[in-house]
Amino acid sequence: MTNTTHRTTTEPPARHGTGSPRIAGTAVAFTQNRHTQDDVARELIGVAPPGFERFVRTSGVDTRNLALPLARYPEMNGFTAANDAYIEVAVDLGTQAVRAALDAAHVDPREVDAIVSVSSTGVAVPTIDARLASMVGLRRDVKRIPLFGLGCVAGAAGMSRVHDYLRGYPGHVAVLLSVELCSLTLQRDDSSIPALIGVCLFGDGAAAVVATGADRVPTYAIAPTGPAVLATRSALFPDTVDVMGWKVGTGGFGLVMSRDVPRMADDHLRGEVDRFLADHGLTTADISTWICHPGGPKVIDAIQHAIELPPAALAHSRQSMREHGNVSSVSVLDVLGRTLAQPPAAGDLGVMLAMGPGFSFELLLLSW
Repeated sequence: MTNTTHRTTTEPPARHGTGSPRIAGTAVAFTQNRHTQDDVARELIGVAPPGFERFVRTSGVDTRNLALPLARYPEMNGFTAANDAYIEVAVDLGTQAVRAALDAAHVDPREVDAIVSVSSTGVAVPTIDARLASMVGLRRDVKRIPLFGLGCVAGAAGMSRVHDYLRGYPGHVAVLLSVELCSLTLQRDDSSIPALIGVCLFGDGAAAVVATGADRVPTYAIAPTGPAVLATRSALFPDTVDVMGWKVGTGGFGLVMSRDVPRMADDHLRGEVDRFLADHGLTTADISTWICHPGGPKVIDAIQHAIELPPAALAHSRQSMREHGNVSSVSVLDVLGRTLAQPPAAGDLGVMLAMGPGFSFELLLLSW
């Protein structure tokens, strides 16, 4: 494995975030199709290979919300039907998430200057953000920045791109929308172990985050109370395109998930975190809060081991996994929302991190 390439997107920031964008509100949205792990495994897997029942029981997932009622999945007869369902449900959930996040942030839809949308579980042209813009009430001149193909890292990567935009336009408001309907990628004739693991781990949902630039004057004179985003870092590992992703064929998206995913965290995450923090005169001892994507029980364990965190540090990640499964890019934003509901003390620092196809890491430094 060669060394990674990386860059820091800002100069070393002020510790308390002077001049930095700030998170103003978050929200998640799920369908009413909520099922237990046993129900999903029984209906979508059928007869599992020998020994696979143990993985179902130890996956770290208790319940999930799916895009469709379980009875509809056998009717999905190819990519066209699945993608049509993706567009319909994604627009509905995305609209719910954006409206709720704007309400939480006390921001009128007409104040939104840019929307970054991320998804890797369906294809839509026009994109989902364009389809919901008028329903939400966004302006005609809103800047749309749709990103596809980042997978699980996209929630954190999308926040990084929101940060970049608001550093350039500090008087603006930006929204991040993530919609992932992982269950609609299921291919009934794919009985490979990665596909079956995906059935047991992944869930469906949407999340939205509203962020404001440092110079933005609130319309309602209510200042955002969420953390400032001080800095970001992207890390892309060469020669790792087969570690995680989709193999796209006539039947749709086939899951690619190597056993190397936890090892990538074991081998490389600590070094990336240490270098990122050192650029800002910090170490892991300065970080009180960790907002980590819950990729699966082994991934969470690998993150905890790599960074030498106490078990309680990733409690929100494990709880999100238990209640909703791995909702790809949505999950780290769900963990962010859980963290904001029980915020750290003023002046505390946090790190948001996720990993995904590429193979890649995304890191953000936050300050309360």
